[in-house]
Amino acid sequence: MNTITNFWNYFQQNNFVFLLLNEIPKDELKTHLDKLLEILHQYNKDLDLIIKNKKNGAELIITANGNPYLFKEVELLAHHAPVIDRWKITAFLQPETKLTKYEIGTDKPLDYYGITLLISEMYFIPLENPNKPTDLGIKVLLKNYIVHKDNPRLREAVYVHIEHLIGEKAFANDIAFIKIGQLEGDDENQIELYNLKSYIDIEMEN
Repeated sequence: MNTITNFWNYFQQNNFVFLLLNEIPKDELKTHLDKLLEILHQYNKDLDLIIKNKKNGAELIITANGNPYLFKEVELLAHHAPVIDRWKITAFLQPETKLTKYEIGTDKPLDYYGITLLISEMYFIPLENPNKPTDLGIKVLLKNYIVHKDNPRLREAVYVHIEHLIGEKAFANDIAFIKIGQLEGDDENQIELYNLKSYIDIEMEN
């Protein structure tokens, strides 16, 4: 319990630094972020955090990086979060609800260790496992798969994108397996990746 208290005490005392991310010198900010992560990792070394700044406040997201074995740890930490003015504390990456930028192709590329992918240019094909018919699998199709296919980080990069898109819990609980391949010409079976959440929701209802 100590490590949880330590984490929230440090965050509460220094919350203004993280609130004013863009106005604080980078080196000072890095010192505070490194310290916050260090204290978080005393609680659990595999958890991570994301800070999103908004116009009139900020959000601290605690993530298990899609690992369902750590979900309880995330929930416990978030449960003990103090109320801090102008802050929203969130357990897990939540599903993206504003899909317009993907639909019209104005989304920004996410760069992950040198792998640059655009969600608006990614598609998927649903896959079935004949041995487990209830399992939902997908094959993610990338424009530049050939360029990155030998990169050991490619799978991680795709996972991070999907997690940000459909939320951490859906990513862990609703998709049983993921394959990755090259996006060829038009295929009537391929669906825009940004529609994955609604596809899963419909599948879950059936």
